[in-house]
This record gives sequence, structure tokens and C-alpha cells, in this order.
Amino acid sequence: MPVLRLERQGQVGAAMAAVLIWISLLVGLLAGLGRTEAQQTTLHPLVGRIFVHTLDRENFLHLPELVVAVPDTVPITYHAHLQGHPDLPRWLRYAQRSPHQPGFLYGTATPADRGRQVIEVTAYNRDSFDTTRQRLVLLIGDPEGPLLPYQAEFLVRSHDVEEVLPSTPAGRFLTALGGLWEPGELQLLNITSALDRGGRVPLPIEGRKEGVYIKVGSASPFSTCLKMAASPDSQARCAQGQPPLLSCYDTLAPHFRVDWCNVSLVDKSVPEPADEVPTPGDGILEHDPFFCPPTEATAREFLTDALVTLLVPLLVALLLSLLLAYVMCCRREGRLKRDLATSDIQMVHHCTIRGNTEELRQMAASREVPRPLSTLPMFNVRTGERLPPRVDSARVPLILDQH
Repeated sequence: MPVLRLERQGQVGAAMAAVLIWISLLVGLLAGLGRTEAQQTTLHPLVGRIFVHTLDRENFLHLPELVVAVPDTVPITYHAHLQGHPDLPRWLRYAQRSPHQPGFLYGTATPADRGRQVIEVTAYNRDSFDTTRQRLVLLIGDPEGPLLPYQAEFLVRSHDVEEVLPSTPAGRFLTALGGLWEPGELQLLNITSALDRGGRVPLPIEGRKEGVYIKVGSASPFSTCLKMAASPDSQARCAQGQPPLLSCYDTLAPHFRVDWCNVSLVDKSVPEPADEVPTPGDGILEHDPFFCPPTEATAREFLTDALVTLLVPLLVALLLSLLLAYVMCCRREGRLKRDLATSDIQMVHHCTIRGNTEELRQMAASREVPRPLSTLPMFNVRTGERLPPRVDSARVPLILDQH
């Protein structure tokens, strides 16, 4: 009986431990879900309007995931991607100049991007390699208010893209541009780095910037000054290396150095004519008196063409083979012709040399005189001592290869 009680107590304790473990896991999961919900931010970009979101360290370093406060000198980098995808959507870009500066998510949504998009942002602590995550829920909708059919794009060479993304420089640019445009509300439509348009990274010279394209829209027509800057006469002066024509004072200078040779104006107030849609037909050509295709094809024999194609190359190859055989076999110069063409003195000289060579070989093979000491394999020049040969050296010819 005591044994059974101990077993029952052990089973009850194991069951209670399992229940406690499941309860702790459930509590941790609920806490994690609550923390994930707290890290979610909802934003409302508009179609055709510039969207800028700053990834500041203040938004990441005060999250519940971080137990210890992070100093401001710690380098922080970010990685953003569309949920379920490795990269950002096509209309959104990311920029950060250095780990000690904030990052920016910016871009202009298109009508095809309407709806809900979730961007996951991960912040990396480059000193401790800690990570912190946030979710940005983008609810992309259509803008309210009047349309902006008059759009102008300027190339600002005195700034980089991350210098005009904050609201203060962008507002200063719109205020300065208002002196060149007709009265009306100006809105930023797009901001693009010059590097994304094919620009080059400048040399490491102080004061040189990459440049940024700023697109502005308005419901008011273009001013005379802007029209003159984009006129063909100004473009011709720019092609010759001269400054373009401006009929007004450049209110953007000196804070914004605009390249007036790269100003483009787009007027969407007049709708473009729709392309004519071709009407599909039945696929049968109409009657044409100048086109009379044959109704029936005449029968044709291809035996003659095949024989000509095969036999003519074979005949040519056979003739070439016979010619080569005649040249190589029937036109050879024999020894008799060679001897007759050689003078007698030369032949006697040759035979004499050959006979003397054979005689010397025979004399070297049959001589009985011992070989000199200098030709022995083991001869000491200083003492004159030599080892006794294992074979009779007198019988060994001097020219071993010709024996």
C-alpha cells in the first residue's frame, strides 16, 4: 500500500508540473503577442504623394524588449522588408547615411499599391548585436482635395536625399519655390536620389553632394518663369554650356542650388487622346484583284535535284583523289634519277667517307691495346690509382652505341 501511494503521488506531481509548464508557455505567448501588438504602428500613405517615415533610435531603444538603456553613441542600423518577402515593395526605398544617423523609408505609392501592406523593420545594435523589431502597417488610400495636374521636377545639386526627407527642409523648399510659381498650394509628389537616376558618386571633396530630384505638384498653372526655364531656347543654351534664361529672381538660391538645365514640366490638365483599339476581324482577307494566289500546286519531281546534289560533290572528290594519287605515286623521282643527277666526284667522296667510317668501327672493335687511364670510369687524376675493371676494357668499343 505505501508503494502504491508513492506512485500515485509521483504521477500527480508530474501532472501538476506539466500543467504549470503549459500555463507558463501560454502566459509567455500571450505576453509576446501583447508586446508584438505594442510594437505595431499604423501609417496612412496616399497615392501620388510622397511618404516619409523616420526610423529613429528613440522609437527602438525604448521598447519592452530592451532591458538595459542604450547610449546615444551606439551605432544602430536597420533592415526593412515587406512581410513575407525579402525586399521592400517597388515603390518604397530605404536610406541611411551612417549608423549614427536615423534611417528613412520614403517613396510614392502608385494606384496599383492601394490597400494594406505590412513592413517589418529590424534594428541592429552594432556593439552588442542585439535586435529589436517593429511592424509598420501601411494603409494606402487615395488623396483628398483637388487634383494636381501641373507637375514640375527639379534637380537640387546642393543636397543629398536624406537631407531633404525631413519635414523642415522639404517645407523650406516649397516655401522658396512659391516665389517662382503662381499662387496656389504646392505639394511634394516624389523625392528621388540622383544615384537612382544614373548619377555618379562624387569625389571625396568637401561640399560635393550626390544630388536629389524633387517633384512638386500644384493645381495652379506654371508661371512664365518656369516655362522660360524649360523652353527650347533655354535647352539650346544649356547644350552650349551657358546658363538658361530666367525672367524672375531665383528665390531658391542660395539654400538650394537648382540645376535649371534639368527642369521638366508635365501638364496633365489636358487629357491625352485614347489609343484606338483595333477591331478584330474574321481572319479572311477581302477580295483584292492584284492578289491572286494559285489554287493548286503543280506536281514536281525532286529525283533530279537529289542526284545532282549528291553526285556532283562525289564526282569532284573522286577527281581530286585521282589527281593526288597521280602526283604522289606516278611522279616520284627514284634513286636512279637522283644518282644520275649527282656528279661522280661527289659520289666517290661520299662512298669514301662511308667506307672509312666502317673501317674505323671495325678497328675499334678488334683492337687489343688497353684503354688509356683517362678513359677509365674510376681514375684519380692526382694519384693515378684506379680500380681493376670487372670486364676486359680492351674488348669494349669506344663508341658503344654503334657496336
